[in-house]
Amino acid sequence: MSKKRTFVSIDDIINEPYGYTYKEISECMGESEAKRMFFSLYKEKNKNQHQTIKIHSVNKDGTGTQKYVFKLSDNNYIETVSIKRRNGTTACVSTMVGCPVGCIFCESGSNGFIRNLTPSEIVQQVVLLPKDVNRIVFMGMGEPLFNYDSLIKSIHILRDRNGLDFSTSGITVSTVGPLNQLKKLREEHIKIQLTLSLHATTQKVRNMIIPNMAKSDVNSTVESMLSYSERHNRKITIAYLLIPGVNDKVSDVDKLIKWFYGKNVMVNLLQYNPTNCGKFKRPNKQMLSDFKMKLEKGGLYVKIRESKGTNINAACGQLVSEYNKKKNLDSKKNANTCK
Repeated sequence: MSKKRTFVSIDDIINEPYGYTYKEISECMGESEAKRMFFSLYKEKNKNQHQTIKIHSVNKDGTGTQKYVFKLSDNNYIETVSIKRRNGTTACVSTMVGCPVGCIFCESGSNGFIRNLTPSEIVQQVVLLPKDVNRIVFMGMGEPLFNYDSLIKSIHILRDRNGLDFSTSGITVSTVGPLNQLKKLREEHIKIQLTLSLHATTQKVRNMIIPNMAKSDVNSTVESMLSYSERHNRKITIAYLLIPGVNDKVSDVDKLIKWFYGKNVMVNLLQYNPTNCGKFKRPNKQMLSDFKMKLEKGGLYVKIRESKGTNINAACGQLVSEYNKKKNLDSKKNANTCK
C-alpha cells in the first residue's frame, strides 16, 4: 500500500521526540543527532527533559501489580498498569482518554470519550514503567483500533531497533473489532498478537454487551479476525467474559465451536471484575470450569484468565481516572451509561 508521506519539522521532533522513529529523526536532523537523541530518550536514566506526561500517582497491590496514573499536558489523566511476571513485566497501555465503545462491564467510558492519545503519549507510558517490561498489551483505556494511526505509529516506534527494540511477538492489541480497521490491520507489515473482545455469539447479545459496536456484524468480525490469523500465521485470542444467563447457553457453546474448531485460536474465559457498571451476576469458578470443559470437549483450546490488581481497581474493565471531567455535553452521547 502506498502511504502518504507527512512532513516532519525539527520543532515537531523537539516538542514530541517520543512520537518519532529513528529514521524520521535522522532524515530530519541527521544521523549523529538521531543517535544522540535516541540514546537520551531510551538509554539515559534521567528522561525528564523529554517527557510530556508525568506520573501523578502509583498504587500497588502487594503482589507485583502497580497502577500508574499519568497526568497529560492538557490536564487530562490516563491509567496504565504494570504486572510483574516470573520472567518480566507486562505493561497494560491506554490509547485514549476515556472510551466511546460503552461496554457494559467496563468503566473506561464512564466519563465519555475525551480524546485520542498521541503516539508520543502511548510510547511514554512504556518508557516510564519499570525497565524489565518485556510485554506490551494495548488493553488499557480506549479502543486501540479507533485510534488507528497513533497505535500503528507507536508500535513502529516501540519496535525501533535503535530504541526499545520490542519484538512484535511481545505486543498484543485487544480490540472489539471495528471492521474497517481490522481490514487495514491485516495488510500492515507488523505481525502483532491480536485479541478480540467477543463476549457473545449472537448480534442481539453482543449489541447489549457492547452497545456502540452494533453496526459491526459479529460474524464478519469473527471472519476478519480469522483472516488476520491466516494472513500473518498468528494464533489469535478470543476474550469471552462469561455472564451467567446471558452468554453461557448451549447455543453459545455450539457457535463458538463452529467458529473456532480447527483454527489457530485460543479462547480466554474472563470473570467480571467489580465496577460501578455491573448489573449482572458474576460467574463463580465452577461456572467458568464447566463452560471451559464444554468448549474443550468440542476441540477448542481454552484458558481461564485470572485478573490481577482488582483491589486497586487495576484489572480489566476497572481503568478510569477519577480526575477526568467531562469536556463538553457532546461527550454524553458516547459515554458508558453505567452509574
